[in-house]
Amino acid sequence: FTTRETTLTMSEVRASHLLVKHQGSRRPASWRDPDGAVITKRSKAAALDELEAYREQIESGAVTFADLAAKVSDCSSAKHGGDLGFFGPGKMQKAFEDGAFALQVGEMSGVIDSDSGVHIILRTA
Repeated sequence: FTTRETTLTMSEVRASHLLVKHQGSRRPASWRDPDGAVITKRSKAAALDELEAYREQIESGAVTFADLAAKVSDCSSAKHGGDLGFFGPGKMQKAFEDGAFALQVGEMSGVIDSDSGVHIILRTA
């Protein structure tokens, strides 16, 4: 199977993510910044730099994905260490879904850009 054929035949994946919102995000506010005071001033470039720094911390072993997501993710899934649970095709924004389904279990993505902001995704099942 090619990656695309495998993606089409997989029914569900489970993934966690860490989201950094920026001024271009479709909803520039979060549980960490309810009024968007910080997010509306954060450029996409700054969000990407922040996300890359988080990715490096995880890869170096300085912090676990779940612990860091719980502290810094702009998604409400932060309260679950970034865990989004199981989801199938059509349940997430296309860029996010494509990124999650392309990963192997235990693999962490590079930067995924969606209407919500920029993410790193960890596929957990």
